[in-house]
Amino acid sequence: MNCYDVIVIGGGLLGCFAARNLMRYKLKTALLERREDLCTGISRANTAIVYSGYDMKPGTLKAKMCVKAAQEFGTLCAELGVRYSPCGSIMVCFGPRGAQTLRQKYEQGLESGVRGIKLLSPQEVLQLEPNISPQVVLGLYTPDTGTVIPWELGIAAAENALQNGADILLNTEVRDIVPLENGFQINCGSQTFETRGIINCAGLFAAEILEKVSSPKVRIYPSGGDYLILDTKAGGHISHVIFHEPEHKDKGLTLVPTVDGNILIGPSEVPVEEKNFFATTGEGLTALRSLVSEVIPSLPLEHLIRSFGAVRPNPFWVHQDPLSGRYVPEDKGISSFTILESTPRPFLSLIGIKTPGLTCANELGSYVAEKMAALLGNIPSNPDFNPQRPAPLRLNDLSWAERAKIIKRNPLYGQIVCRCRKISEGEIIDSIRRQPGAVTVDGVKRRTGSGTGRCQGSFCTQKIIEILAREHGCSPAEIHKDNKGSYLISKEGGSQC
Repeated sequence: MNCYDVIVIGGGLLGCFAARNLMRYKLKTALLERREDLCTGISRANTAIVYSGYDMKPGTLKAKMCVKAAQEFGTLCAELGVRYSPCGSIMVCFGPRGAQTLRQKYEQGLESGVRGIKLLSPQEVLQLEPNISPQVVLGLYTPDTGTVIPWELGIAAAENALQNGADILLNTEVRDIVPLENGFQINCGSQTFETRGIINCAGLFAAEILEKVSSPKVRIYPSGGDYLILDTKAGGHISHVIFHEPEHKDKGLTLVPTVDGNILIGPSEVPVEEKNFFATTGEGLTALRSLVSEVIPSLPLEHLIRSFGAVRPNPFWVHQDPLSGRYVPEDKGISSFTILESTPRPFLSLIGIKTPGLTCANELGSYVAEKMAALLGNIPSNPDFNPQRPAPLRLNDLSWAERAKIIKRNPLYGQIVCRCRKISEGEIIDSIRRQPGAVTVDGVKRRTGSGTGRCQGSFCTQKIIEILAREHGCSPAEIHKDNKGSYLISKEGGSQC
């Protein structure tokens, strides 16, 4: 029997940061993730924006957390050795309704304490972003908006949690939770755990986890979104995150200059029924292209290198119908950060946390960790907690002289595998050997950026499969692209790509 003070369920951004912040206290902690890697659900596909906080209702937990997190995000990323671009943002509109909305958001931002927020005339917008359509009516600028790579951030938090003593257990799916006198028993098939407290960070499946110990309170419904990624050749077309406020009550456009120098376009908003739906839709991709022509018509869409789909949670309170006995969702969804506390045993559930969930991941992690420490009996702080996570070696960040020294010590750092991103075999091996390390092709991608360049892995995937197989002592045919069953090489021989 494996016994812990606290178990975190779910290895997305929120779960990774919850585990990290629990290590600030003298708590034996484990994180359980049902998949083969971290950040493979909601966290793997989002807009990658650190929001400044003007978009939230002043005085709410969401607004307070967001403003604080945005202002401290650079420090957080420095601690974790994560790349961060504090590029700022401009929201633009092209008519009177949008202008009214921007003025409202400006007032909200002032009330919430957003630093440096200001309204821009059309001339000022075009001075900062000359490729915006000259039909722009008004702009709203904030300097504290930034961009980060979501999975890079989440994996870094998990590594730091592990370095401080947490256990990270992958391929560990929670099947049942049994209340005990002083905690819970968690059954995960071949493994069983006992814990005094649980933090539920299961994302789209958080309601199902909650219902293992409680009657239904919420339901989480998925919605889909489509994204486009442009090659770095188009990267200089914008220098800020661009938000578009439409004249009609439709989904606007967001354009993001990524940390790697690409432009991310999206998301659309499309209804989906499956929580594991990560496909793109023709409807959504067409809508994005149409909006681009309105907001920034000169954007070179011919440099498109990838499209992908995302799923986000939409939580609703539910009530039991007295006639049918079924649980029915309320008419209006839950828009605030919702952290449910189940009693009498400590069980905290983060429900349907979406935008700005990435921005506030560390703040939310700190919040639930502090609360759990109090619920378990005023657990003392851990004086040995070290917030610093050594960053992985990135040759592209070094001078030629520094690279030469490293390559002399280990020639594998001079063997370039991913030509688009100039990532070496040595870096790929590091991503596999670090803990928790990569076991799939996409796991390597999340840690190094391999396969995210112009060719999207056309030249490097085979070599990465070979390295993974060698490091894990298995056949290349046993290596997955991402989830179980996503083989790239047939066991009979030949590629399945």
